[in-house]
Amino acid sequence: MYRPFDPFGITAACREVQKAWLAQPHQWTEEMMRLGARALALSVWQRMAGQATHDDMIPPVAYDERFQNPLWRQNPYLDTLKEIYLLYTRWLEDAIYKTPDVPEKTKRKAAFWTREFLNAVAPSNFLLTNPEAMMRALQTGGQSVVDGWLNFVADVAEGKVSMVDEDAFEVGVNIATTPGAVVYRNELVELIQYTPTTDKVHAIPIVIVAPWINKYYILDINEEKSLVRYLVGQGLTVFVTSWKNPGADMRTTTFDDYMLRGVLESVNAAREICGVPQVHLAGYCIGGTIVAALTAWLNRAQDQGTQTPVAHVTLLTTLIDFSEPGNIEVFMDEDSLNAIDDLMAHQGYLDGRDMAASFRALRSNSLIWHYWVHNYLLGESPPPFDVLYWNIDSTRLPQAMHSFYLREFYLRNKLVQADGVTLGGRPIDLSLITQPLYGIGTEQDHIAPWRSAFKICSLARGPVRFALATSGHIMGVVSPPTDPPKRRYWVGDATGHCDPDAWLAQIDKTQNSWWADWVAWLKPQCGELRSSRPVGNEQHPPLVPAPGNYVLES
Repeated sequence: MYRPFDPFGITAACREVQKAWLAQPHQWTEEMMRLGARALALSVWQRMAGQATHDDMIPPVAYDERFQNPLWRQNPYLDTLKEIYLLYTRWLEDAIYKTPDVPEKTKRKAAFWTREFLNAVAPSNFLLTNPEAMMRALQTGGQSVVDGWLNFVADVAEGKVSMVDEDAFEVGVNIATTPGAVVYRNELVELIQYTPTTDKVHAIPIVIVAPWINKYYILDINEEKSLVRYLVGQGLTVFVTSWKNPGADMRTTTFDDYMLRGVLESVNAAREICGVPQVHLAGYCIGGTIVAALTAWLNRAQDQGTQTPVAHVTLLTTLIDFSEPGNIEVFMDEDSLNAIDDLMAHQGYLDGRDMAASFRALRSNSLIWHYWVHNYLLGESPPPFDVLYWNIDSTRLPQAMHSFYLREFYLRNKLVQADGVTLGGRPIDLSLITQPLYGIGTEQDHIAPWRSAFKICSLARGPVRFALATSGHIMGVVSPPTDPPKRRYWVGDATGHCDPDAWLAQIDKTQNSWWADWVAWLKPQCGELRSSRPVGNEQHPPLVPAPGNYVLES
């Protein structure tokens, strides 16, 4: 039942957990006694008096930057405050997950929103209990406090917590600068072809389907980290989709439209320009989801004797089985989706800022409270970081497409079911994918968890090579080779594998970026070398230089 005052079911989930514990007084008493015993063991008064000499009973996790300052250990007051906070935080989350007779999904939702509250009230988020902020205030004679207040006032006026210096970047000037041109455009997509930089190129081009949840140029973020520039430099012809930023007039645009009018028409334009019957089709995030669906859709027609235009496939951090989508699951129930539908019905789209806020909530300490502390308590200016600039350059999502995607894929998980969903008049069966496939997951991905991305290995019927890269959904992909190496990855044959952990256990870790392994796999797939030619052709002449027009729409 949709609750207008609790659209995401937060209160309902927490109340269900509370009622379950109240119905089990003996177990609740045991939990309270466990908490009391651990609180007593903290030796609060001895700590406050500076008499405690033992190590932290509840140490912060290694990557928790909130309590890294040495004063959290050295100062008795801060040490005690930190230990009490960590004690009650971990006990409460543990108690929620141990709640008797409550569905696991309800526990996860209650735990998530409880954790959001606990993250917000961490002592590191307040000036008087943040040692680094207090030291900065003393060192600057209070100027950092004034600067922080001015930053806060400016952000309140904009309705946001700033992450990046937005004036430091301009699309097409110092990001998204790889030379190329738009060679095809319709009402939904611009197709960019990049200028070759080698005398010879492989015959079969690569068409990369960027996610329309964000703008495409994360794949061409700067000269050093541009995946596009790297591929072009390896003698590959590269096309990338740049999606229209939809307004209310596109509210009826469907997932089918994105697949057929967006991706398939882009594939056909690339084939016509390069004079080849097939392309290599790659997709990133939701772009990969639609690539998998389109490949199965095309192969359904192949059963009837029609040659598919997709020779082989790459899926970058892509969900096709949504049964374990990670923390985003807390937004995926009828109540939450009804709230989103209601919002989209009014606007005709989901505003990208709402989507961005949801993703930031999934990692609130690093994506919200980190900036709260640095902007307002330390009085720092947001940094000029290109990936963060891309992250806030959000896009809108059409009502019909997004509602279908959330309900049929996330909520009902129909894409992974044979003939579970129909697109473009054909039932989709991912087991029809017989093309060679390269899959990429990232170790710390909170949007497309790698074990979920790995599930394509057992579904596809062709040979599968899978790479697991270190880092997360963005930085694990935007991961160029470096000297010395900054990243690592595991890679190997994953054809038919059902157990990601068993697969990983037999794979050795490799230093540096997975890009080199992907290109080594791509080149034999993409055919013989031929003389490179300028972008476009007579049928598809260059329209405007890259990065095109659609990417500039706000």
